[in-house]
Amino acid sequence: MAIDTKETMLLARQHETVIPAFNVPHLPMLKPIVQAIVDENSVAMVEVARVEWEKFCAQSLEAVAEEYRKYADGKHTMLHLDHVPVVDEDYKEVDYLPIIDRAIKAGFGSVMVDASRLSFGENAAATKKVADKAHAAGIPCEAELGAVMGHESGQMMPYEEIFATKTGFTDLAEAKQFVEKSGCDWLSVAVGNIHGAIADATRDQKKPTARLDVDHIAALHQATGIPLVLHGGSGIDPEYIRAGIKAGITKINVGTEVRQAYEAAMKASGDDIEAGRKAVYEAVRALLSDTLRISGTRALLFGE
Repeated sequence: MAIDTKETMLLARQHETVIPAFNVPHLPMLKPIVQAIVDENSVAMVEVARVEWEKFCAQSLEAVAEEYRKYADGKHTMLHLDHVPVVDEDYKEVDYLPIIDRAIKAGFGSVMVDASRLSFGENAAATKKVADKAHAAGIPCEAELGAVMGHESGQMMPYEEIFATKTGFTDLAEAKQFVEKSGCDWLSVAVGNIHGAIADATRDQKKPTARLDVDHIAALHQATGIPLVLHGGSGIDPEYIRAGIKAGITKINVGTEVRQAYEAAMKASGDDIEAGRKAVYEAVRALLSDTLRISGTRALLFGE
């Protein structure tokens, strides 16, 4: 029997561990991601964001769902729809509700809407529409409050300036109100984390080494009472990640680190799919065992 996504997240929070979510910008990455999760006896999500079928090679959310069904392991993996923006990285409006409908029809176990580029009230209202759809289908909804930078077109301000000024950080009072108004189940927060660049000219560049405001994470968790999500998980000092998990982070998205491993291996091997898959497998196992130190979470959460 497949594990329940909402229950798994709540169990992870109780045990102060984390559910990683691995993005699939290239379809061949999916198989080794699942295999690595199983081989580490971990529990994790496989996810795809709209930008990954618009600007990378994921093709569509349906293509990812179809690929996932080939390799899914119901005791270890879940399928999540990452970032569906209401206003995208190019500041264009997105017809987001039909995308949510498609994901539900395709069998995704949870969905995320990102209306963080709107005002607080507009964000809460758009999130409530998605949360209502998700809950009617029996699945949880993730939202974002604050501004996790990096996906926007154009130059991002220097990382140290972002952290020092707390630019875009999720506001405590707003977070509590937002959860009440929107009905979201998990909240993606801005606490020092940043996304990897997606522009053609910068997507191969190493991300700045980020850190987290752990006290702010703890305060946000206390204020909201729901699992918190860390987007832009690649490139953060592992000690900060582990402290953030203790403080309230229950899901961490990993995209750049694994994608770049795949793309580098493909380039070096002359587009040998198996070389790319091997690089992904090794990167995911290292993240689970060494960086996050969550090998064996299946046993921790479910006693198996």
